[in-house]
Formats: sequence, structure tokens, C-alpha cells
Amino acid sequence: MNAHRSPLFTRRTLLRATAAAGLLAAGSGQAQDAWPARPIRFVVGFPAGGTTDIMARVVGLPLQKALGQPIVVDNRPGASGNIAASETIRAAADGHTFMVAPISVQTANPSLFKPALNPARDLQPVGSLGYAQLYLVARKSLPANSSTQLVALAKAAPGKLSYGSGGPGTQMHLVGELFKQQAGIDVVHVPYKGAAPALQDVLAGQIDYFFDPAAGLQHIREGRARLLAVSGTRRSPFFPDVPTLTEAGVPGVELGNWFGLFAPARTPPAIVQRMAAEVAKTLQLPEVRQRFAELGVEAIAQDGASFARTIADETAVLTPLIRARGIAVD
Repeated sequence: MNAHRSPLFTRRTLLRATAAAGLLAAGSGQAQDAWPARPIRFVVGFPAGGTTDIMARVVGLPLQKALGQPIVVDNRPGASGNIAASETIRAAADGHTFMVAPISVQTANPSLFKPALNPARDLQPVGSLGYAQLYLVARKSLPANSSTQLVALAKAAPGKLSYGSGGPGTQMHLVGELFKQQAGIDVVHVPYKGAAPALQDVLAGQIDYFFDPAAGLQHIREGRARLLAVSGTRRSPFFPDVPTLTEAGVPGVELGNWFGLFAPARTPPAIVQRMAAEVAKTLQLPEVRQRFAELGVEAIAQDGASFARTIADETAVLTPLIRARGIAVD
């Protein structure tokens, strides 16, 4: 009898161990092939060399050692990350395709683009990678040493000051409009094709200020531009002496720039959980944290559920802002 029952017992034991290791398809009762079975693709909706791209590569290197498969970065720039989102949504939900993106793809793009994607339905957050505050940076010759003085200047001359952004619908633009709304000022928006040219015109004195996504940190440290305040709920660890906008008297400008990892919606939960756990470990590595800091990004690992709440909170701010300010992307 023991000899007859032994194979069944062995099979059940193996299945339990397989499920515990996260290798069962959710709800199917059938064992999947070991994951990952081939190279993993990180789809990035921005050009090579940008913050999102660099973060994907920095995280990917230790991840591929942990997972035993190469991580391949696939740059699909355009439409503020929507092209990459579409590519990820169309991919097989087998744990071999993920998207690395700022959360504006989830929070703002559905309200900005027509026809809109539905990332809340078609993508699932795996976890956050990091957070970058936006820096209110003014031209050096602007007669304002604080955001309070900047607001006073703007109120004294409505429509005369200008601010730049990396383009319509970017986080720089949205935070700039949120600042205008909360401060009650009239300032002209000047869109650029990216943060770099906006920064250059601030340095050259062609525009008055912009919300810098850490592109100009070195210029700030060298005194070529003036840092007046930071967005977010707390001070920047990179500039701890600089107040938040809330501290400076303009409450509600608490959006920064979260970056995260996303998977197609039907990716098995066990795979998502395993990837989230490996990402969390990777973000604790000193070399990863240091490289992120050089980009002005704090390495912060939120799990999928926590990251989903962050996305929902920011969507609740941005959706009415976009509608109230009439912001659109052609």
C-alpha cells in the first residue's frame, strides 16, 4: 500500500513546493514553466540617457543576476509614455515584459490624450522604484530670493512672468499649473521639448523659472540658478535647507515625480510578487541608491498595493486640475 501511495504523495508534495515558490498560475491549478524562462524586457517610454532609461538600466543589472536571465531595455519614446504603455499592454502577460515609467502614464495621460488608454484596467503596479521632487528654479537675475517673493512679483505684474516645462502634459507642466492655481497667479507657460532646453533658457535668463526634475542640480550647486522651493510634503534630502512650497505659504503643491514598474494586467500574481520582492532588495543596494541620488531620485520601494494608492491619490489631484485648466495634448 505504501508503495502504491508513494508516487501520489511525491507529486502532491512537489506541487505544494512549486506553489510556495510562486510558480503556479493563479487559480489555474496547473504548474507553469519556471519563471523567468527567457530574457525579461523593460519597456521605457523615453529616450536612452534620460532619467527613466537610466533607472531601468541601473535596476536591471542586479535584477538579472538575481533572476538568472538578462534584462533588456526596450526604448519606445513618444506620447509621454503612451507608446510604451500600449506596447506593454499588448505583450503576453507571462512575466517577461514590464514597463518602467513615471506614474504620470497612469495619473495624467488618461485625461490628457484622446483617445485615452485605460492603464488602471490594463496595467498593474508591481512597485515603485523611486521618487524625485520637483525644484522651483529661477533665473539668477530674477529679483526674488524666495517663492513668496516670486508670487508677489507675479501678482504685481499679471501675465508678465514666464515659466518653462518639458512640454504640454509633462509633470513639470502640471506642477507649474498647480502652483499657479494654488498661488493665484497669472504666468505664461512656455513649453519645450524636454527639461534640458527649458533649463538652458532659465540659465540664459530667457524665462523666469521652471519646475526642474533634477536636471539642474549641479547648476544650482554652482550658483548659476536660484533654488526657491521644492514640491512635495517634505524637504529634499539633497537640499535640506530649502523649504517646501507648503512651508513657504503655497499649500497643495505636493506632487513630485514617482517612478515605478508596471506589468500587463493579467500577469500571474506570484510572478508580480516575486519581481516586487527582488526590486525591493535591489533598491537597498548602496550602488543603486548612489546612482539614483546622482539623478536626484530617492530609491523608495512601495509594494504594488501601496503604489496603487499613491497613483490613486495623485490621480485625484491631477484629473480635476487638467479639466479646470483646460490642459490638452495634441
